[in-house]
Amino acid sequence: MMIIGEHRPTKLVIDRAAIRHNIQEEVQRLPENCELFMVVKANGYGHGAVQVAEAAKAAGATGFCVAILDEALELRAAGFDEPILVLGVVEPKYAPLMAREKVSATVAAEDWLDEAGHYLALSQPREPLRVHLGLDTGMGRIGFQTPTALKQVIAYLDDHTAAFTFEGMFTHFSTADEASTDYFDKQVARWDAFMAVVPNKPRYVHVTNSATSLWHADHNVNIVRYGAAGYGLNPSGKALQPPFELKPAMRLVSELAHCKQLNAGESVSYGATYTSTQDEWVGTVSLGYADGYERRLQGFHVLVDGQACEIIGRICMDQLMIRLPRQYPRGTKVVLLGRSGNQEITLQDLAEYCGTINYEIACGFTARLPRRYVH
Repeated sequence: MMIIGEHRPTKLVIDRAAIRHNIQEEVQRLPENCELFMVVKANGYGHGAVQVAEAAKAAGATGFCVAILDEALELRAAGFDEPILVLGVVEPKYAPLMAREKVSATVAAEDWLDEAGHYLALSQPREPLRVHLGLDTGMGRIGFQTPTALKQVIAYLDDHTAAFTFEGMFTHFSTADEASTDYFDKQVARWDAFMAVVPNKPRYVHVTNSATSLWHADHNVNIVRYGAAGYGLNPSGKALQPPFELKPAMRLVSELAHCKQLNAGESVSYGATYTSTQDEWVGTVSLGYADGYERRLQGFHVLVDGQACEIIGRICMDQLMIRLPRQYPRGTKVVLLGRSGNQEITLQDLAEYCGTINYEIACGFTARLPRRYVH
């Protein structure tokens, strides 16, 4: 397990009030009998799963979604008794554990039920395993692909009620965050075809992730799987504007570990890719790609005293160097994500520079960075 860097000034600051705001705003928009399940997979998108779950519950979330079983068990160990759905496929041998912990499983193939049923019969848990059927309407990831296959698996579940509880069914829209609705509409049509063969719906029927709920709210059924938007991230980047203000919950801050004057003609960092053309002040920050601060961010900037300071030379595993407008004392605050003075760096800014999406940057910050929670 990676050691947390408690004895250096570099840290992620997580604003729980921002998370509560982003959830409360969405809860107010939901129709009656529609619940919000907060998605806290990948350590809460890098924000801390348990702490995010606490804030989400306080803001009105009634359940949680995760990607793998261990993430669900972390929440159970922390004392959460709300419904938890594992969105990925778990090995059937863990079905008894999921049943005992009242964790809901995603089922994407009927033979999974056969194998899981075998393990359930051996262990005889006190309650059946709760299952949600994944339906592939065009995401192409997991799920049943035809209404015929769906009818067959529902019949299977009806015949095996001692082992399984048919708790839910869902799909995932892959382009809900885009201006064009062509592919989205195709997925909706496929979903409608699935629903036409299900006369008796289970307790939970859900199709909406953050993007779908923000921009296609008329498709909400009775759960919204609220992920990126809960953390203040626009799922579309900048393509679409959300119907309310999303407040970023994450900041990344540090301090100058060293400041020196570099003479004209001298170089900085591995490969000597940066050479000064004049005398200049250079600061060193204790942060690098081992912390998840992308090596690709060479040439980007940080904020010092409300001023943008370019990252010069290659970013090292544990340190990076910046050009300063003047000499600053060791310990001067450095903002790598967040606001300083009138300037701000967002996850979207970092993502665009790296040619990726804001989620990836947030999820990429490693365990070595301590998370500090405010509000």
